[in-house]
Amino acid sequence: FFYLPGSQGHPDSVPEVGEDAVTSVGAASSTTPDLTEEERQELQEELAKVEDEIQTLSQVLASKDKQLTEIKRKLGITPLNELKQNITKTWQEVTASTAYRRTSETLSQASLKATAAFTNMGSAITRKLEDVR
Repeated sequence: FFYLPGSQGHPDSVPEVGEDAVTSVGAASSTTPDLTEEERQELQEELAKVEDEIQTLSQVLASKDKQLTEIKRKLGITPLNELKQNITKTWQEVTASTAYRRTSETLSQASLKATAAFTNMGSAITRKLEDVR
C-alpha cells in the first residue's frame, strides 16, 4: 500500500517530476490552516522564484557541461583516456599505501620462506634417493 503524490491520505507528499509544486501547495493548503492567505501567497511566490532559479542553474550547468566536453575534445581527452588516468592514479595511491607495502613485504617474506622450504625438501628427497641406490 502506498500513497500517490497529492493524495488526500498523505498531504505532505513531494510533487512528482514535472508536477507543478505551486499547484501542489495550493491543493495541500487546506491542511495548513495556520497560514494566512497573504502568507500563503508570499510562500507560493517564493516557491515559484526558487523553482525559476533552479531551472536557470540547471541550464547554466548544462551549458558548462557542454563547454567542458568541447574543451576536452579539443585537448584530445577521451573518456577512455580519463579512465586510464583514473586507474593509473588509483593504482599509484594503492601501491603507496601502508597496507599495500606491509602486505607486499609479508608476501615477499612468505615467498622467500616457501622457496627455501621447497629447496630444502628437494635436497632431502635427493639425499634419500641417493641413499636408496
